[in-house]
Amino acid sequence: MSEIRIGGAVQDPGSAEGKLPGFSKANVNGEILFAKPRISVDPFWQAFVPRPTVGGSYNVDGRTSYAYLGATWTFDVTDRIFVEGFFGAAFHDGYTGPKLYVPKIYNSLGCSPLFREGAAIGFRINERWSVMATIEHMSNAGLCVENRGLTNYGGKISYTF
Repeated sequence: MSEIRIGGAVQDPGSAEGKLPGFSKANVNGEILFAKPRISVDPFWQAFVPRPTVGGSYNVDGRTSYAYLGATWTFDVTDRIFVEGFFGAAFHDGYTGPKLYVPKIYNSLGCSPLFREGAAIGFRINERWSVMATIEHMSNAGLCVENRGLTNYGGKISYTF
C-alpha cells in the first residue's frame, strides 16, 4: 500500500439518482493505491506503468453504492500539480435490467460489473498530503439491455506513505 484517499462526490446530478429534491446526492469514498510495479528499468517506460487501485463509494441516501478495482496512472505536471486517469471494473448494488422495472428514483445500470473510468487533477500540499478534484463515470458500454450509467463529481484528500 502506498497511498490512501478519502473523499466525497455528488451522485450523477443529471440523472434520476441525482435530481430528486429533498434527497441527499452525497457519496462517501475511500480508496487504496498500491505501489507501482517495477516493469522496466527505462524511466520513460516506467512512467506509463499504473498503480493497482481498490476502492468503494457509499451513497448516504441508499441509492447506488459500489466497489471498484483497476489501475491508476499519475503524471506530474509540476512538482506540486498532477493529473490522473483510472480504468477498471465497478461492482454495484444498483438496479439492473429494463428501465420498465426500475423505480423512477434510480438509474437502470443494465448489469454488474460496469466499466469505471475516472480522472483527477491534484495539488500536493507537501510530500505526504494532496487534494484533488475528481470525475468518474461507470457504464456497461452498451453490452447490456440498459446503459444509463452514473457520472459523479467530487474531491478527495490523500495521504502518501
